[in-house]
Order: sequence, then C-alpha cells, then structure tokens
Amino acid sequence: MYAIIRTGGKQYRVREGDRIAIERIEATEGAQVTLSDVLLVGDETGTKVGAPLVAGAAVTATVEVQDRGPKVTHYHFKNKTRRERMVGHRQPRTRLVITGITAG
Repeated sequence: MYAIIRTGGKQYRVREGDRIAIERIEATEGAQVTLSDVLLVGDETGTKVGAPLVAGAAVTATVEVQDRGPKVTHYHFKNKTRRERMVGHRQPRTRLVITGITAG
C-alpha cells in the first residue's frame, strides 16, 4: 500500500517503512504524528483518489530526528562596481519514519 501526502507545500509518495525528510513540524523526537492531508491511496486492488483529499485516510509516522538540511549558498556579484556577497543558510527539516497507512 502506498499514499501520496501533502505537507509543507510539497507532495511525497510514501510506503510503510519509508524514511522521508519534510519541512519542519512541531513535534519532539520519538513522537507519533498523524498526517491527514492524503491526496491518493493505492494498493494492489485499486486506487482511491481524493477530491482534493481522501476522506478518512491518514498516514502515521514517527519523528526520527529534528535537524537541518545541507547548506545552500548564494553568490551575488555586481559587474561594474565589483560588489560581491556570499550568503547561505540551512533549512530546518524533520525526518520521519512511516509506520502506517489507513485508507479510510
């Protein structure tokens, strides 16, 4: 069984046992979270497509770790004035382990 979920403005295709990194959510490490924005649920017998969400469907996951992603750098350069600037940041993220999918 698999599902397509929406969180943090992005969509993810998940199965039980998958590890995914999503935008930071407020939860402690080791806590169970329920993701209720399920757009599609499928298995070997068929597929349920939501309009926009599948009624009663949910994905449960365990928070593995709260960390930050890899460093992203931006380089700005103005040609005639020779002005240059290097900036960067690390995006906060939450890593989840998918523990269950309910079709509803």
